[in-house]
Amino acid sequence: MTDARTPVRRPAHAALLAELRHGIAPWTGLALALTVLVPLWGKAPQWQGSWGETQIQLHSATALLGGPLVAAAACWQGGREHRRRTAELLLSVPRGRLAQVTTAAAPVVLWAAAGYLVALAAAFAATAPYTGAGSPSVSIVAADLGFLMSIGFVGFVVGRLVRWRLIAPVSAVCAYVVLGFPGYLDATARFLSPAQEVILDGHVPVWWFAPVLVAWTGGIAATVLLGYAARRRHLAVVPLALAIAAGTLIAHTGEDLFRDDPAVARRVCTKAAPGTPQICVRADDAPVLPQASEALRGMFSRLERVPGAPVRYVDNGSAPKDGEAALAYVRRGWGITRNRLTDPHRYVEETALGLVNRDCSAGTDEKGRKEGERMARTADAVISWLSGEDSSRHPDLRQLARLEAMPDAERKVWLGRFLAVPADCTPAEVPVL
Repeated sequence: MTDARTPVRRPAHAALLAELRHGIAPWTGLALALTVLVPLWGKAPQWQGSWGETQIQLHSATALLGGPLVAAAACWQGGREHRRRTAELLLSVPRGRLAQVTTAAAPVVLWAAAGYLVALAAAFAATAPYTGAGSPSVSIVAADLGFLMSIGFVGFVVGRLVRWRLIAPVSAVCAYVVLGFPGYLDATARFLSPAQEVILDGHVPVWWFAPVLVAWTGGIAATVLLGYAARRRHLAVVPLALAIAAGTLIAHTGEDLFRDDPAVARRVCTKAAPGTPQICVRADDAPVLPQASEALRGMFSRLERVPGAPVRYVDNGSAPKDGEAALAYVRRGWGITRNRLTDPHRYVEETALGLVNRDCSAGTDEKGRKEGERMARTADAVISWLSGEDSSRHPDLRQLARLEAMPDAERKVWLGRFLAVPADCTPAEVPVL
């Protein structure tokens, strides 16, 4: 016996497959993938090697560039019947209006999702060989997918309602403004924008992040869709209430939507060895440790057996304790590219600067000014000596020569006195070179 429902399902299924292969929908997927990947690729040194940085860049490009693109494509798709003057024919189709709208909008939405997934796979494949710790966030992926699908359905309904031929590009501009403007606000309500920059550098979303974000954007889309096409339009109250509840929770939580990622926050250190200080960095920067150790080897040898010299160097994410010093501040794209130090000599020099830098307050009189200048010249000479021959600083050559000419034992004693000067001091406390 033939199922009575078959004649209804088969035409709908065939229409969806035809729309998926033709029209603007396939081009939407291709355009979205390129729109996301092109700017992302231009910033590759900033995100390759860090799952957090990769998803920050991917999320921003998807929301601010991909979102308006999908809205415009869906809006154009929604106005197709008006342009063809076939809108009246839809009234004779046996399927309900909601089914018609969903079937007509689905190809653009599905291709947009496919384009995003292609861009996602390419970005993840590019960063995976360089990662040191952590993992990509499925919650961010789900939230971005939910947003793209939601804005697609909203754009389609706008195209159905507004018969102006320029409504598609106008909708893209309006979507860009609406998505980007909240980012300039200080209120936690800015997190209601799907384009709000996510905090993923050492952080992960809370476990309920994706369901609530999808409820917020999806609830708005469902409200618009039901309000336009449902036979019982009052049912739109249900997704509207869900969206309001989710939006209230998002705005109330704000930055607490993200918590520390223990996999990235932990420190990875080099092995302790007699006479060689340890270097400790965040787990996701662990692949940089061998090159950092090699770069700092000369500085460490010059500080060997110096009284008070640090026994451990930590990155800027950790406050140095007694016996510790801060490493030079580097991050992806600024000092580190694909797990390589872009300028090892500068890395050494800035580490030395952090070691000897003092906030010594000099007086305003002539004597205080001279003491301050002497202290600065002394610090420059020490930094240049610690950095080696490749130092880019321009110290007082006479002071540098005096430091180099000291007997090794005398120099170690003098450096010990220099390092013992407290951070808050007066220039007179700095030993004379």
